[in-house]
Parts: sequence; structure tokens; C-alpha cells
Amino acid sequence: MRIAIHAVGRLKAGPERELTDRYLDRAAKSGRAIGITAVASREIAESRAARAEARKDEEAAALLADLPDGAVTIALDEGGETIDSARFAALVGSARDRSVPALVLLIGGADGHGPALLARASLKVAFGRLTFPHQIVRILAAEQVYRAITILSGHPYHRS
Repeated sequence: MRIAIHAVGRLKAGPERELTDRYLDRAAKSGRAIGITAVASREIAESRAARAEARKDEEAAALLADLPDGAVTIALDEGGETIDSARFAALVGSARDRSVPALVLLIGGADGHGPALLARASLKVAFGRLTFPHQIVRILAAEQVYRAITILSGHPYHRS
């Protein structure tokens, strides 16, 4: 199974990109032993539409068009369910065990996700009730992917 983070917007060179890349690299290396064949990130261009609803719709369409066939999708959304790392790891493990070809975490633009994407998402997850910049959400998503892989492999990184 492949895991990907698809996000609206571009991360500039700097500490946010470095930290995101570090966690994605760790996840990719650790994941091979447990059947995760790739861990990657993809950036989608921000919409230039004047209205927020139009921006959300355009960005949702771009994110949806970029999904691999048969992917399980997790929309990171402020209105989503808050789950713990063990449950997230169980979701990753379950998808892997069902031979799902890909699991994709979706990060919307500054206005959030469009309704078409939220309707299509297999699950909607919130990283708590706080609002975070998209750069930080990308780091958190990459770290949680790495943490899930360490939980599934029995590595001591996660201490509950």
C-alpha cells in the first residue's frame, strides 16, 4: 500500500519543508518492512478564484482528480472527528490488510475543503479544535504517518 499527503499550496524551502520531508523519509524507510511500499507528498496549486466557495470547489476538484484508483481518503478538516494516534495506526493497518492500494490524507487550502471532497472522503479527521497554519498541518500529518508505521511495526517511538 502507498500512503500520500495531498495538500493545496506549496511549502517553501525552509524548516517546515525540512521537517515534513524528514518524517516522510523516515516513514518510507520504516514502512517497507510492514507492507507500505511508498510514502510521498503531492502539492496542488491554490485556486485564484475571487470567492471562497469557488476556491474550495476548484481545489476540491483538483484534489479529487489527483486521487489514485481505489484510494481510501482521509480529509483533514476542522469539523472532522478527533482520533488518537493508536486509532489512526489501526486505520492505516486495516487499509493495508485489506490490500487497499493507497491511503491519501487530504489537506485543503486556507478556506478548507469543498463539499464534493468532504462527501467523497472515507473519513474526516481534525487535529484537535485549534486552528493551525497549513504548513504545520503538513508536518503533523507526516509525523502521524511515521508514528502509525512505528506503532504497526512495534517500534518504541510511540509511547502511550
